[in-house]
Amino acid sequence: MEEKAVEKKTAISHALSVHRRAAKLLHKINPRYFPVLTLHALVAALTPYLAVFFSAQILKELALMRRPEILWKWVAAGVLCTGAFAVLKALLYQRSETLTDDLYGRKEILFAQKMFSMDYADMDKQENHDLRSQIGQNENWASWGLMRTPDLYENGLQSMIGILSGVALTVSLFTSPVPQTAGRLVILNSPLFILALAAVLVLVSLFAGACNVRVIAYWGSAAGEATFGNRLFGFFGFIGLKKDRGTDIRMYNQQNLINAYWDKNMAFGAGGSIAKKARGPLGIFQGLGTGITAAITGFVYVFTCLKAWAGAFDVGSVTRYVGAVTAMAGSVYELTNLFGFLRTNAEYLDTTFEFLDIPNAMYQGSLTTEKRSDRQYEVEFRNVSFRYPGSKLWALKDVSLRFQIGRRLAIVGENGSGKTTFIKLLCRLYDPHEGQILLNGIDIRKYNYRDYMDIFSVVFQDFQLLSQPLGSNVAGSTVYDEERVRRALLDAGFGERLETLPDGLNTQLYKDFTEDGVEISGGEAQKIAIARALYKDAPFIILDEPTAALDPIAEAEIYSKFDGIAGDKTAIYISHRLSSCKFCDEIAVFHEGRIIQRGTHDELVADESGKYHELWTAQAQYYTEQSIEE
Repeated sequence: MEEKAVEKKTAISHALSVHRRAAKLLHKINPRYFPVLTLHALVAALTPYLAVFFSAQILKELALMRRPEILWKWVAAGVLCTGAFAVLKALLYQRSETLTDDLYGRKEILFAQKMFSMDYADMDKQENHDLRSQIGQNENWASWGLMRTPDLYENGLQSMIGILSGVALTVSLFTSPVPQTAGRLVILNSPLFILALAAVLVLVSLFAGACNVRVIAYWGSAAGEATFGNRLFGFFGFIGLKKDRGTDIRMYNQQNLINAYWDKNMAFGAGGSIAKKARGPLGIFQGLGTGITAAITGFVYVFTCLKAWAGAFDVGSVTRYVGAVTAMAGSVYELTNLFGFLRTNAEYLDTTFEFLDIPNAMYQGSLTTEKRSDRQYEVEFRNVSFRYPGSKLWALKDVSLRFQIGRRLAIVGENGSGKTTFIKLLCRLYDPHEGQILLNGIDIRKYNYRDYMDIFSVVFQDFQLLSQPLGSNVAGSTVYDEERVRRALLDAGFGERLETLPDGLNTQLYKDFTEDGVEISGGEAQKIAIARALYKDAPFIILDEPTAALDPIAEAEIYSKFDGIAGDKTAIYISHRLSSCKFCDEIAVFHEGRIIQRGTHDELVADESGKYHELWTAQAQYYTEQSIEE
């Protein structure tokens, strides 16, 4: 029994701790929110007692003295005070609702900042994306998590103020003695009777709250089904609005498949398990809690009327006591509910903080990367091996390679040969499991992480552009050198398209935020991405198959120009089309995570037993004169 009590106390302590942390996070986002919430709770808690107090005074005057001058003063004071509180309550409510709506959106800053600051290796893990998705689903189906915290804070504060106010107005209910001439009703003066009455009121209120705690637990047990139902709804409910899915849905009659999922999604339907619980134990406990709360009111009526009948106080006091005790019983009931909500919501907050507390394990380093005007940065892979988390296969194994400063290196190989992994390690998005990567003879892990990344401009094959003005996309900033941006776009082959844009560099890309946005093709997007890499003007420039959406002629044009544009930069090219790599100084052939060949295009083609010759021969047939004629 003692162990259970300790466990219960620990659970409440933990629940209070995580909610306190959640409140601090939300307060940091919007410092005005909780002060407004506090004022609203105070006014909302006092308003019913204010009405009870003035009503009692008016009835008392009407029943006893009937003095017009006093009566009018009580009426005027009651109207002014209750009216002022009603107006203030409405104003604070509107203000708190506005701030709540604002906070719902702004709280996403916490998750966005976490994703921005998280090690790429962790950000790339599917389980972390699933964890973030679960947090969103919990919030969507019943507001569990961070945004439940303000409600619990306000309800708890309002309940405690209500209880204290009720106690202040009802103390005389128990201390006002029944006259000795009241006969058997004199027993109402007994301290034991008063203590028994108070104990009954508290126990009944606690029991009513316990019933509601069970109700909350049943709702919490439905979380898995509810969140999955929301997940289905979020995907299939809006799939018809997605332009990129419209053709497939129509061509393959996929609406039948979608309807099948709709038919099976019974989470919130009348036949679902949540509805069954509502018709069973959930509904029973809900009814018990409500019924017991009503019974408390009747019990108080009887006790108060008996004391008034015996002559302990006047009719005005009856109104005050009944109203105050009824309101106080409601506050006790709400306070007991609060503990149930705290425990349940603490589990959802644990999930939230599990995500926000994902540690950054990657060593950040402290050495400053030397700012060299001669761009003499030498990078070397020394026996580097790497495998992705959860995989037993090596993505790279025992790779050694030194980059020649200012030269052009092409990396080729079949899908899955390790080319992109090689680039991610080079840019230190991942750290190798074995071996070292050196910059000017020093392990790159010793350099300041941000400084090291600044020496690379990369166009990944899965690059992304923002729905922002063209110039901002290229520069990565709202403030930029327009001439440099324009030059980068021209060098990337976007010049002709730039001339047709209505607002030049200020043209909004895509239509996410404005109807005047311009939709660009995949090839045009790739040219903008290349321009972005040129604008950064880093010593290393890397193209990881960014021209895949271009036709061979356009791709060859970009690569031929890029050789001149790269200037004294060290350039690395990854491409499936080997013809695009002919101008490079050296080509490294990857296969199953290893470098199996190195050399110039002519040297590698001449080796008829090599992998490069095999790949070249397989592709060359598509460019022969005979194939074109056919």
